[in-house]
Amino acid sequence: MSWAQSVTQCVQSGGTLASIEDLAESNFLAEHADLYTSKTSGFWIGMYRNVNGQLLWQDNSAIDFVNWGEGQPSEDQFDCVELSAFSGYWSMLPCSSQKGFICKKPNIHPFLFALYLFTDAEEDKEHGHVNMWILLILVIIILLGMGFMIYFLFKIKSQKSETERESRRSSTLLEYSYVPAGRGDENDSANNKEKHQQSIV
Repeated sequence: MSWAQSVTQCVQSGGTLASIEDLAESNFLAEHADLYTSKTSGFWIGMYRNVNGQLLWQDNSAIDFVNWGEGQPSEDQFDCVELSAFSGYWSMLPCSSQKGFICKKPNIHPFLFALYLFTDAEEDKEHGHVNMWILLILVIIILLGMGFMIYFLFKIKSQKSETERESRRSSTLLEYSYVPAGRGDENDSANNKEKHQQSIV
């Protein structure tokens, strides 16, 4: 992305292009930038040259530290500053150059940065397609998970209701088996009474 596009991306994510305050911060960025040398040669940082030729940080920080490469800052009409992914040194470039960029967000530890690797429009499209497929797969997985949950909840519920029906059926059978037993006892006592009366006669 160009420097201006990088500024816009950082602002939309709630930050600014990174200002670098000291050597420790610069070394931290250089170490992490080195991991991305296969994707970009450098990253935009928040330093730029204004119309009066003054160097400024985008977030209006004081310029207390610089880490220029050899022969920099360039006296050419280049107005934007990149951090080299290979060396960590800074150099002036045309602001339209396509680079990655480093955003810095307020209210977080100064060493926590987001490295964005949007180096050209082609890669943007590829990343968009990849992100779309990842999102689609996640949605399918979530829907399948919900489907399985509903299926198992329904199965558990139907097993529970089947168990309740079985227990009701068995308690009903117990009641019926108890009732004839009681009538049988009455019949037995009536028969015994008759036998007893017959034996008396």
